[in-house]
Amino acid sequence: MRIALGVEYNGSRFYGWQTQKQEPTVQQVLERALAKVAAAPVDIMCAGRTDTGVHAHCQVAHFDTESERSERSWVLGANTNLPDGATVLWARHMDGSFHARHSALARSYQYHILNRWTRPALDATRSSWVREELDAERMHEAAQALVGEHDFSSFRAIGCQSTTPWRNLHSIKVWREGDEVKVAVKANAFVYHMVRNLVGSLLEVGRGVKPVEWIAEVLEQRDRTQAGPTAPSCGLYFVAPHYDSSWNLPTHNTPAFPRGWNLS
Repeated sequence: MRIALGVEYNGSRFYGWQTQKQEPTVQQVLERALAKVAAAPVDIMCAGRTDTGVHAHCQVAHFDTESERSERSWVLGANTNLPDGATVLWARHMDGSFHARHSALARSYQYHILNRWTRPALDATRSSWVREELDAERMHEAAQALVGEHDFSSFRAIGCQSTTPWRNLHSIKVWREGDEVKVAVKANAFVYHMVRNLVGSLLEVGRGVKPVEWIAEVLEQRDRTQAGPTAPSCGLYFVAPHYDSSWNLPTHNTPAFPRGWNLS
């Protein structure tokens, strides 16, 4: 049977999603935890791999297993064996045609910037810090040039393995909440470091170093060297993937106490 999971994690505790020589990674600790519940090896696939330091509100993943467990047992069993910094939010029994990555219609990210003149202490690993005052309205205005289907080569990292730089950016919003400036982005998919590179360029506009029109010009140049620097990973959050409603997945959050569950 195929099981889908919603997973929340603090990226500062992990060397990204994908299993590699450096440990721990999110995939690695999840597979080890689930293997203990299944009493068999588990291979897991996620909706969107994240880099070292990047967080997730609700990463979605799936795995196949012959072990019969309740949804509640998968959640509680996995969380018993996971280290601090990663939590399984929910589990669902799925049809075998569901695929965490390929079934996703879009993905959403948020980027958090602490914008004050003193450095962060509590949020040092959960947001990036910019001490110069940012103009969020100008950043939002500039960002609208990115909406639609474009060649995002100017915001694509050199190590990107995608066969094409074309992506359809559905929406992007920049706004201020007190001392924080936030950037929300939704697209069908993203090239490597795309969100962090977009934010790094928008910060140039927010600081007043570049005009609002500069973002559109950089996009048209299709040249990574013409854009701003890559923003730090600590401010980036994978919010959730988006699926057709027929899958009935709670990708954005989960009820505090799911119906019919006895958590005692």
